[in-house]
Amino acid sequence: MRFFEALRMAASSLRAHKLRTFLTLIGIIIGIVAVVGVMSLIEGATIYVTTKVEDLGSNTFVIDKFGLITSYQEYIDAVKRNKDLDLSDLTAIKDGSPGAEAVGSMVYGGAEVKYGNFFLKNIGLMGATANMAYIDSKQVENGRYVNEVDVEHRRNVCFIGSDIAKKLYANLDPIGKEIKINNLPFQVIGVAKEIGSTFGQPQDLYVIIPISTYQKIYGSRESISIHVRAQSDVALEQVEDQARLVLRSRHHLKYNDKDDFGMRSADSFRNFFTQITEVLSIVAVGIAAISLVVGGIVIMNIMLVSVTERTREIGVRKSLGAKRRDILWQFLAESIMMSVAGGFLGLAIAYSLTKIIPLLTPLPMSMPVSAVIMALSTSTSVGIIFGIYPAWKAAKLDPIVALRQE
Repeated sequence: MRFFEALRMAASSLRAHKLRTFLTLIGIIIGIVAVVGVMSLIEGATIYVTTKVEDLGSNTFVIDKFGLITSYQEYIDAVKRNKDLDLSDLTAIKDGSPGAEAVGSMVYGGAEVKYGNFFLKNIGLMGATANMAYIDSKQVENGRYVNEVDVEHRRNVCFIGSDIAKKLYANLDPIGKEIKINNLPFQVIGVAKEIGSTFGQPQDLYVIIPISTYQKIYGSRESISIHVRAQSDVALEQVEDQARLVLRSRHHLKYNDKDDFGMRSADSFRNFFTQITEVLSIVAVGIAAISLVVGGIVIMNIMLVSVTERTREIGVRKSLGAKRRDILWQFLAESIMMSVAGGFLGLAIAYSLTKIIPLLTPLPMSMPVSAVIMALSTSTSVGIIFGIYPAWKAAKLDPIVALRQE
């Protein structure tokens, strides 16, 4: 009962000084908003990236000239060391990787596409082997993907993204119609299902043509990317090792030489993203720690002022029988309640941001339950740590000295 009475008195005291209480809590609020906001951003981005990465397939990996580059120095080293990959490498991997279910290839470029008086610039142009239909995450909505006959005869046909179909053909069915890619005529044979956007960047502005047609027009010296799908009953790492062994043997690398090619999989993207979020978390914790310490110091200062202002009240309560622990609980409860109130306000602001920011920007946000628990436990801890000294100082006041206070 003594504890609840202390809470009641603390609430009454805070209501009596609303503006002072709010100004005292600004540091706590900023700290909670900072750390919960970053946690919500990381949580939303993690869910978003995980969903997008899953499109690669848990049993699929890509081999290309560079792989996943995480720094400028890595890029420079890769430019000096790594070799271009060609279709002979694809054939060698296909023959030397018994755990692979399918091995396909893509080559990437850019294009301007046109239909009638409508045209689009900066469109992704890809040359693909026919079996990329079984490896690539792009699915057919209407028509078909590039097939073996198209590749064998170097046909001028293309498979287009959904945004291309919407922007160039509006309400028309694009299948069978002509489209100009870099002023060369192609026939549309299929339209892909919509993918959407990634961090605000559209993913449906692309055209795919047979890889043989791409190389006929733009040359075959450009390095290709090789996409490998592992058999369902074979571990992905095992197939990666098989493909790595084939390429290292073809490139005459010694056992202690680094790979002169790159490999990417869903796991590598997840690991890279985890490294980024860990750095963001450290920064967020640093910002929050500074804000919470400042907020805690302000709370302690205000509580010390409150003890000075209410010295006579403390003397009266002690003269009427209040014990030291009663006074201690009274002021400690006030400090805790003040800090927790800042935690709730910070949570409310952070939650509002998780709803507003995704509407105004491409940044995904989702507040995890752990952020709520962390915010309330942290704010409570700040109230206890920085409130214990003022409460102790109030509890040890001599009642006779306190009653003399004007």
